Amino acid sequence: NSFLCSDICLSSMKFLLVFDFDHTIVDENSDTWIVRCAPDKKLPSGLRNSYRPGHWTEYMGRVFVYLGDSGVREGDMKRTMTAIPFTAGMVDLLGFIGKNKEFFDCIIVSDSNTVFIDWILKAADFHEVFDEVFTNPASFSSTGYLTVQSFHAHHCPKCPKNLCKRKVLKEFLDKQLERGVSYTQIAYIGDGGNDLCPVMFLKKGDVAMPRHGYTLEKKISQLSQDFCPIECSVLVWSSAVEIMSYLKLLIKEHLK
Repeated sequence: NSFLCSDICLSSMKFLLVFDFDHTIVDENSDTWIVRCAPDKKLPSGLRNSYRPGHWTEYMGRVFVYLGDSGVREGDMKRTMTAIPFTAGMVDLLGFIGKNKEFFDCIIVSDSNTVFIDWILKAADFHEVFDEVFTNPASFSSTGYLTVQSFHAHHCPKCPKNLCKRKVLKEFLDKQLERGVSYTQIAYIGDGGNDLCPVMFLKKGDVAMPRHGYTLEKKISQLSQDFCPIECSVLVWSSAVEIMSYLKLLIKEHLK
């Protein structure tokens, strides 16, 4: 009986780390990085100009058709993608989290796709750091073309039509709660405009970690200037080592 109690106490003392992927874990946008595979490493202007705001996934579908038509194969794409650089300090941070999984649950919520994220994490041996990855499902067709689908449908007016990160986070937390897991604190690490919606869902004891100089940081400070600041605290970072220092403090406080 006491064993069960300590198990439950432990599970309720966990921290949840929510990561964006592009320009957060990796220092590039994986969707634009793949263009290095294209003939002359660029896309035809007609294709480039076909993007409509909020419809990125459909646009990438057309890019993948073009790459397939140009004879770009899975192996070429994988070689290119696994050469993408990690953000400063990120390798250290993910290594640290991997060694301290008893304190941290870790998820990715990204507008990239399952194939790219899987390749990158496995090549760097970081796939076991993350408990779940929520992103647009992708796969190679029998003819060797990469295809991508929307992650889900939602009714949030603030988000791109294929992905509302707030909805993903809320559904994950609800599912965890059903399993008896609640979190002492949620830390959300991101950079982009589509990270604001989930950050606004965070509560007083949580922390938003926007990357310095990127859209999310600017949007958070704009909200403060408009006198409607977000509820959670904010820690701006340039190197992921700063995030690691914060997590070390969390563990230290927790073990007191």
